[in-house]
Amino acid sequence: MGHPEKVVDFGHRAIHEMTLKAKAIVEAFYGHNAQHAYFASCSDGGREALMEAQRFPEDYDGILAGAPANYWTHLLVGAMWDTVATTLDPASYIPASKLPVVSAAVLAACDARDGLTDGILNDPRQCHFDPGTLVCQGADSASCLAAPQIAALRKIYEGPHDAAGHPVFPGYLPGGEEGPGGWGLWITGPAPGRSLISLFGVGYFSNMVYEKSDWDPKSFKLDEALKLAETKTAHALNAIDPNLRPFQARGGKLILYHGWNDAAIPATNTIDYYGSVVTKMGQRDTDSFVRLFLAPGMQHCAGGPGPSFFGQFGDAPSDDPEHNAFAALERWVEKSAAPSQVIATKYVDNNPAKGVQMTRPLCPYPQVAKYRGTGDANDAASFVCAPGTK
Repeated sequence: MGHPEKVVDFGHRAIHEMTLKAKAIVEAFYGHNAQHAYFASCSDGGREALMEAQRFPEDYDGILAGAPANYWTHLLVGAMWDTVATTLDPASYIPASKLPVVSAAVLAACDARDGLTDGILNDPRQCHFDPGTLVCQGADSASCLAAPQIAALRKIYEGPHDAAGHPVFPGYLPGGEEGPGGWGLWITGPAPGRSLISLFGVGYFSNMVYEKSDWDPKSFKLDEALKLAETKTAHALNAIDPNLRPFQARGGKLILYHGWNDAAIPATNTIDYYGSVVTKMGQRDTDSFVRLFLAPGMQHCAGGPGPSFFGQFGDAPSDDPEHNAFAALERWVEKSAAPSQVIATKYVDNNPAKGVQMTRPLCPYPQVAKYRGTGDANDAASFVCAPGTK
């Protein structure tokens, strides 16, 4: 609060300065420049990754950007939209005890649509689940939702709209409600107003936008808040420029990834950014240096019911580019071999020491992994990358 230079540092300057200093240290120690430079991170780190590609295309040769919070102003407006939807009317709050019934209803309606009933939605955009089916017919209980809770659930799925009805940011996709990294952490929280997105939203608007420590979240008005947020912070914080030609021109390669079950940042936002690059640069030019991989069943950056280990944090047990997104990025930069798929792994209890539970290919968007119809559904070899829906 009261330090606009810190907003700029957070937005884009700090990572660039760190990069310049790190390269100088490398040169001083080894006596020559690094042959290549790579950046890999997720969430706000994914926003930083795209900021580097857009503003400082000379900094990195390869960039791995996960679940990017790149449309910061609209994302945080969405955070406040969901906070208001679940807290302005106390009766609208959806407690963690009711998330299992929501998740079960979503899977019952949509799980089998991709040919497998496995607790994983291949593309949640194809799931047209009606929250109204959960309305309590009698007394309120954990097995149903009251009418105000149904209304809040619809708003969360639909996403924020301005006063004219225009969408401001994508809503959350069905399928990511339950689990330790699901809505109970990010969207509804352990108590009203205590979700992570609520804490992010209130912190952002009180400190950076309104600059009032006593700003009341209940006073949030979307159109007013969005206009002020854009005016004061969009230039420093948003990484939405689709013109990546300078990065492409120097041979840069960009791999984007996002979990379909992300309860922090809707995967649709990354699809929208990728689509904006295609619109600006054309599909052929985009294909020459950008890939987007969407991970079914993965929550925010990792975790969830689907396979979510694929080397995105440099912690894969193998340096094989077929199983390691970071190694795939290196191979693309240094040997001009673009990744055609990356195999993701799910370990028992998310613990590599306990063994492999499932593997599945992540396919370059808009392709999707489709079951061949025979073979072990927990084995990536039983799937093929096939055309999907944009």
